[in-house]
Order: sequence, then structure tokens, then C-alpha cells
Amino acid sequence: MRIGVFLAAVFGSIVTMSATAAPVESSLRPQLRPGTITIEPATAQAGTVLVAAPLRSLRPLIRPADAANSQPDAIPVSAMDRKFRQWIREFRGRALAAGISGPVFERAFRGVRYNADVISKDRNQSEFKRYIWDYLDNATSPPRVDGGKKALRKYRAALQKIEARYGVEKEVVTAVWGLESFYGTKMGTYPLIEALATLAYDGRRGALFEKQLIAALKIIQAGDVAPRNMTGSWAGAMGHTQFIPTSYLAYAVDFTGDGKRDIWSPDPTDALASTAAYLKQFGWKKGQPWGVEVRLPSGFDEGNASRKIKKMPSDWAKLGVLGLNGKPVPNHGRASILLPAGKAGAAFMIFDNFAVIERYNHAEAYVIGVGHLSDLLKGGAPIQAKWPRGYDPLTFEERQEVQRRLKSKGYKVGKIDGIIGPNSAGAIRSYQKSVGVAQDGYASKALLKLLKSR
Repeated sequence: MRIGVFLAAVFGSIVTMSATAAPVESSLRPQLRPGTITIEPATAQAGTVLVAAPLRSLRPLIRPADAANSQPDAIPVSAMDRKFRQWIREFRGRALAAGISGPVFERAFRGVRYNADVISKDRNQSEFKRYIWDYLDNATSPPRVDGGKKALRKYRAALQKIEARYGVEKEVVTAVWGLESFYGTKMGTYPLIEALATLAYDGRRGALFEKQLIAALKIIQAGDVAPRNMTGSWAGAMGHTQFIPTSYLAYAVDFTGDGKRDIWSPDPTDALASTAAYLKQFGWKKGQPWGVEVRLPSGFDEGNASRKIKKMPSDWAKLGVLGLNGKPVPNHGRASILLPAGKAGAAFMIFDNFAVIERYNHAEAYVIGVGHLSDLLKGGAPIQAKWPRGYDPLTFEERQEVQRRLKSKGYKVGKIDGIIGPNSAGAIRSYQKSVGVAQDGYASKALLKLLKSR
């Protein structure tokens, strides 16, 4: 389920000018969905908010815009195909050792070929990035909001039962569904076994995808889905809410009671219940907001906008941080201040439920997208602050240069990967503070020029 984390491990994470997929066309999965190493998320695709997030993947980890819309034919390359066949023969032994029966393996791999299109998608993910305001424009677009309201009406009975059992608001579950697959209309049509086998064979993240491949075979062996019906995104995310295989095994539920955890069915009940079960597992608190838009006082120290700093809303109020109504935010619990676009954009007071959504997809843009969409589905107001639109973004190579220059000056940026995640954004703010400029955390052309000049 957390492709966020999964894809984050795979690709990197969505960056929100401060920091880290989407349903296909609209998987607003910014980069990264479940399945990563420590935490098994349920989804799998995402982007990076440079605040950059993967293009259509509102999975701010990254899911390509067309991934779910079409499944290009596998491109047969004879030499590659022979090597791939040899790899399958070798993998068969490992699969059987992991408990997969011979007949199940043969049935699952019947007709599987090396899919060059999958590798092409994998190689080009780093370029699917955009600013957080563009991501949110898509994540909370009128069609997505209208579609969510229709989905709430159509599946109200099932969603109410799911909310009663798991304690996760129906609007939140519906918002995840909206960002992951545009309410079931963009689930992806890639044959999962072929896509995962191709990625596992490719070797760049072979162990990671081989683990997902074995999990997918276990799902088939359990009888939850036939190989021909096991389809999804090119990176392995499946069903209405885009679970990756390991997350499916760990968290998917049979809510309808038909003996199958069917997240692919035209009836989305099992998928929606599985999403609620996943969020509950990671500590969802019913009634607590993911976050609340706030107004900062003049002269607010951006150093206080850190996930590491938590205060009760009443304590933030003493520092001048108030709700949009000019009153202290209700005490929903300890909270941090998040500035996804620096002080030039919206400010949010975020609570523990923010981190729970983040388990599904480790990308701040994705979490804000899910949270804000759920608020709109409840009848809430749009974000009031203006975003610093018109910003001139850096190229991938320029973002890498920013990271290298910061690292050479002693700042901790993590990997030199061109992804401006929490570590890089924090390093940028620290550098900006040291030279006496606004601490917005942006990897901008102005910042790069400054780094080059000092």
C-alpha cells in the first residue's frame, strides 16, 4: 500500500519544495507507494514535488500519466528474450523454494515476455515532476471532486460500514481511491507477473521487485485472482487503491465475505475496506484532521516549520499561529507546521494522521492531496493562500548540482539524486539561513546562482 514508500525506495520521493504513486492518468501518487523495506505500503507509484511531483501520478511517487490508460505491447527483442527466459528458469527454483507450486508457477508465467515498455517507464520516472500547486490543481480538480461526491453517494452504504468497522472516515478512503485510480477508472492494464518479472530481471532493483513478484505468485496461489486478471500499473500497483503485492498480502481484507480479497472487482468494496484497514493499522485517529490551513504571524521563524517540532495548537497560538478564522486551532493533539512552498505559499498545522496517510505514499504532496480532497468531499473550503506560481524550475541536472554544492559545503543532503526531498530541503534552509536570505527550502535558479557565487 505504500507504494509511496515502495516507490520511494524504487525511485525516490516526491519533493515539496520542502520535501517526498498517483493513480495513473491521475494517479496522483507522487512517487512512492507502499512496499518499501521497512513498511509495507499498499500502493506503488509516485512522484516528487519539487515541490515536484510525478506528473500525473498524484501519487506524489510516481506513476506515469499513461500507465493506466494503456498497456503497450511487449517489445520482443530476441537476444533479450532468450536471456529473460533463462532468468525465469533460474527464478523458478527460488519461487518454488518460497512455497510456490510448480503448476501455479507455470500457469502464472504462461505467455510472459520481456516487456521493454516497462523498463522505458522505469528509466524515465525522474522527469515526471512538477510544483506542488500544479499537483494539487490536478488532485483536487473539479472532475475529481465531483467524481468523489458521486462515489460517496453510490457506495455510501458500504463506505459507512467500512468507517464503522475501521474508524476511518469515508471521505478519506474515497480520496485515496480518487488519487490512486480516479475512482476505479484508471487501475492500469499491465499484466502484473510480466511487469514485475521484467523489473526483477532488469536488476537495477532486482531484489525489491523479485520480492513483489513472489508475493504476486502467492496471491494467485491463494486463489484471490487468476493470472490473466492480475493487472495494474507498470511498477506493480494493483486494483482500485493500488496496493503492491506485499502490502496486499499483509493488509487486504475480504469485506464482502465471498472468500476472496478482490481489489480488482467492479465492486470496489474489498479495495476500499483494505485501504481503511491499512490506515487503521498505522494508527489513524478518527475525528483528527490530517492538517489545518493556518495563518502565520509576521516574522514567523521558518526554522519552527519542522516535522521535528511539535506543539499543542494552543501553544502554537501563543506564538501567533492561528486558524483562518483568526482563532486558535482546536486542540486535536500535538502538531507541526508545514510550509510545502515556503512562506510564499500555504501554511498547514499537521497532526498525527498526516503521517498515517504518508505510510500509504511517502510524498508530502500526495498526503496534502488526499487530505485536502477529503476535506472538499466533506464540504470544506479550498486552500485560501496563494501559491508562488510562475516559478522557474531547475532541470534534473541542476537539482543534482544544487545537492552537490550543498554537500561540498558540509550540508547533509542525502543522495545526489536530483530529488529535493526533506533532507535536501532542510539543507537548503540551513544554507539560506547561513547567508541571510529567506529560508524557503526551494531549489531555485536563484539558489543555484547563490551557491555558485559563494
